Amino acid sequence: MGADSKSDFALVAQMFKSDYSWLCGSVRRALGCPHGAQDIASETFLRVLALPDPSSIREPRALLTTIARRLIYDGWRRQDLERAYLETLAWMPDAVYPSPEEREVLIETLLQVDRLLEGLSSRVKAAFLYHQLDGLSYAQIAERLEVSTSRVQQYMADAFKRCYLAMAEV
Repeated sequence: MGADSKSDFALVAQMFKSDYSWLCGSVRRALGCPHGAQDIASETFLRVLALPDPSSIREPRALLTTIARRLIYDGWRRQDLERAYLETLAWMPDAVYPSPEEREVLIETLLQVDRLLEGLSSRVKAAFLYHQLDGLSYAQIAERLEVSTSRVQQYMADAFKRCYLAMAEV
């Protein structure tokens, strides 16, 4: 929070009092789960509290809706990735099956990679993942995606550029 953190906290507390129930209802309609809705609504207010200048919020409900919607999408994305990962694990021999802690770290890593590649086309993502996770050559990727090897090179250049830019931000 900013320099005037007490007033920011008071502002967000007031927003919480007036809009928490409304937000829970809105999220509940999207999720169909009252407990999940409460979690999303609470996380939404934590995100608002972490904003650099909560006093600059002009349309609180619009902001709350946007943040909550992003949290819902992140949750769905996580569920999809986790489901795909668990389906893959089902085919692995028990001897190499990761522990619950390792699975959680791997799922979190997959989510970070997914966020990193957000905005790239599905083909660029697929090429990158085939290369990095499956160890496929550009020729093998081209065959799978039914494109030329030079197109795969372009896809990989786009993905590596995105990774480089993300690393430069850190």
